[in-house]
Amino acid sequence: MPAGPGSAPVYTARGEVTRAEAARLAKAFGVEGAPVAEARAWRVGAAKDGSGPVLRVDRQAPGSWTFSRYTPGTDDCKGVTCGHGPIAPADRPVSVAAAEKAVAPVLKAVGQGDAAVDATHVMGAQRAVTAEPRVGGLPTSGWTTDLVVGVRGELVGGSGLLKTPVKGDAYPVLSARKTLDLMNAAPRTDHRMGIGGCASPVPQKDRLEAPCGSSASGGKAEGETLTVDKAVFGLASRTSEGRRTLVPSWLFQVRGAAGQESYTVTYPAVDPRYLASSAGASAAPSGPVEPKPSGSGTAAPVTKDVPVTAYAVRGDELTVTFEGGVCSDYQVAAREAADRVTVTVTEKRWPDRVCIAIARIYHRTVPLERPLGERKVFGADGDPVPLERPAARTTDAPHANQGQPVR
Repeated sequence: MPAGPGSAPVYTARGEVTRAEAARLAKAFGVEGAPVAEARAWRVGAAKDGSGPVLRVDRQAPGSWTFSRYTPGTDDCKGVTCGHGPIAPADRPVSVAAAEKAVAPVLKAVGQGDAAVDATHVMGAQRAVTAEPRVGGLPTSGWTTDLVVGVRGELVGGSGLLKTPVKGDAYPVLSARKTLDLMNAAPRTDHRMGIGGCASPVPQKDRLEAPCGSSASGGKAEGETLTVDKAVFGLASRTSEGRRTLVPSWLFQVRGAAGQESYTVTYPAVDPRYLASSAGASAAPSGPVEPKPSGSGTAAPVTKDVPVTAYAVRGDELTVTFEGGVCSDYQVAAREAADRVTVTVTEKRWPDRVCIAIARIYHRTVPLERPLGERKVFGADGDPVPLERPAARTTDAPHANQGQPVR
């Protein structure tokens, strides 16, 4: 497996998104109007009733943005044919080349003109395009721009990050093999899976399976065996001191049983000595170790809402994507209306839990009373939630989905 560069810097987006930066992105989408300040975000477009194309950009770095060409307006329509989006045409989606041409102005506006673009996935008559930028010459994971191209070649939706991350301090990094071993050695309280397996290594292969050791009943934990096809050194998005940071990481391409698509699992390549800060030490790139409070007893949990970054739907089940830490529990709820579904993710943080505050990507599923259909999905903050790209999911660790195998 690859040895890696020996050391690599972290990258962090800083500062605030200016009105001019928001206007530049709006121009790339063809949204008319000047950016208007709304709370901690810029809004461009949308009519007085809330309908029409709209772009929203968080003013604080990294400048998370969402775009929707067909935003729902008022719900005072009395007929059964009213709608604020296009009726799904029977036409085929545009070609890959046409989709790549359509998204080029947006990628240029967000400084990702050289990003790796994938436009091979379709959603009915629409084509989904994902772009993973290169930062500091390295591939990234989690700093993705997602765009949807309509049947007429127009951009109908999208999400991403506007501020360009800047180079920070460099840290010693480990080889792919040592990083893989660290991932397996990480303590687990359940049957989560890890990469590497328990037996002697199979030549030219690394496996993803249940961690070694005995279960509560005394038997060895069992799990599906997966294969690591490739390890690439790059940067993965994590939260450090409350800010999105690109941390030097190994990006493992993993595949499961026959017929399953491969997907990417990332894990920090930074030497563990630099993942935790102590008194007098500099801040760690991936977040400090949360100290255990003094005194007896268990501190009461602290709760807060967590932004939902994407959703997927299958029948009457809605799966939401969000970023969270390993020091908290999460509860997902869905509130249904005639024209929309509002999803809420509540974080319950346990202050007594000692762990490294590294963010992970979670997928949680909630049942709906009826299929989503033409209804839109919104977060608790009222912003529309983009549809998850149909490509295989990317997680930041093999045990990011608590209590469930990665798939």
